[in-house]
Amino acid sequence: MKSSNVLVVDLDGTLLRSDMLFESFWSAFSINWLSPVSSVAALSHGKAALKQHLASKATIDVESLPYDGEIIAYIQNWRSTGGRTALVTASDQSLAQPIAAHLGLFDEVHGSDGDRNLRGEQKAKFLQERYGENGFSYMGDSTADLPVWAKASKAITVNASDTLCAKTDAVAADVEHLTTGQKSIDPYLKALRPHQWLKNVLVFLPMLASHQLDWATFMISMLAFVSFSPIASSVYVLNDLLDLQADRAHPRKCKRPFASGSVPIEHGTWMSAALFVIGGGVALAFSYKLFVVVLGYYLLTLAYSLYLKRQIVIDVCTLAGLYTLRIIAGSVVTGIPISVWLWVFSIFFFFSLASVKRQAELIGNTERGISTANGRGYHTADLPIISMMAIASGYVSVLVMALYVNSPEVLILYPAPAALWGISGVLLFWITRTIMLAHRGQMHDDPLVYAVKDRISQICFLAILGFAIAGTVA
Repeated sequence: MKSSNVLVVDLDGTLLRSDMLFESFWSAFSINWLSPVSSVAALSHGKAALKQHLASKATIDVESLPYDGEIIAYIQNWRSTGGRTALVTASDQSLAQPIAAHLGLFDEVHGSDGDRNLRGEQKAKFLQERYGENGFSYMGDSTADLPVWAKASKAITVNASDTLCAKTDAVAADVEHLTTGQKSIDPYLKALRPHQWLKNVLVFLPMLASHQLDWATFMISMLAFVSFSPIASSVYVLNDLLDLQADRAHPRKCKRPFASGSVPIEHGTWMSAALFVIGGGVALAFSYKLFVVVLGYYLLTLAYSLYLKRQIVIDVCTLAGLYTLRIIAGSVVTGIPISVWLWVFSIFFFFSLASVKRQAELIGNTERGISTANGRGYHTADLPIISMMAIASGYVSVLVMALYVNSPEVLILYPAPAALWGISGVLLFWITRTIMLAHRGQMHDDPLVYAVKDRISQICFLAILGFAIAGTVA
């Protein structure tokens, strides 16, 4: 390693497993939903002006950003041999400065200033004027760095593609290629949260509740499921991008693909849009009514991510409504009306599950000594009320099920309705146990997702299915 000249380090994608332009965009968007509109106006004055605008609107916690530990070790080793270091980035100076101050690794910091976008040819010209040609080594990661490497005494690539490595070899005499992370599709699949698609089986509920179990009805419901799945993944990606700050402060959520930097948030931006187009396209191709429901689900989720999740009680109502919209989608595509019994049961049952979700989050905060939920409107002192909401609403849903068993409608569908009493008993047990587990801090996932992994919940589901089948046997 040469330490006689300056080691110049890029920020985005090199020192940082992220991009500060997208970091500041999503942070500003999460703070003010009108931020994209003002960003377009700023972009009319140039990309440097956009970066400065977003930096002024965003709130970035530099301590929790996903830094590349191997690159930090490389810089520390350079300094240990007496070499000087500089952070030179296209990100705005107001963001680069606190990052450099936090790391304490650089002798100089230079970033874009609202007029000059310190990238590509502009960066190469700046570095040549400041350090002279071949007076610096440069560490970067993108094609835009090729003009800089051409002027550097040494080119250092970070996680570059084979094509970029070849281009760098062609423009620089002394080249070092660093690989600090393995390329894998797994983090991208994880970002889609396919396990959450389980919730979309609710689109089959109208078909099941009405006992219309023919193949045609099943395939129509399956179309709704296929449409909802990419839409659900789209909003999960979107929510993760808006929740970057809160996720990085969480002991488990900090490992999510975007928060940890295993998937660039730039990719997440396009993933969210592409998934919406796929899901919306499937819905629109089949039924405009389904598209309206899917669009309503997407917009309600967006409103939840941007604002409603911070409003007490309203957030729980919204989560319950998102569950119910899946049932509505199944009704819309099949033409099967939702009975008043199913409506009322769904409202109370899903309100209970949404309350359990909040209860589990608050229990986790209590264990970590946090008094307020990050990005939520609740305090840990609200736990007794949240627990009562979960219990009361869950028990009312059981009561609705019990009343349904004695209703005239049930005699039409079930020759042996007495068997359905067993469903009420199982639900009463499962809801009580679920709330108890959340109270003990053992509920780490969404209640429905947790139920799929939990052996007792699996047995409860089989028991409910068994009682339902028994009710159809004369």
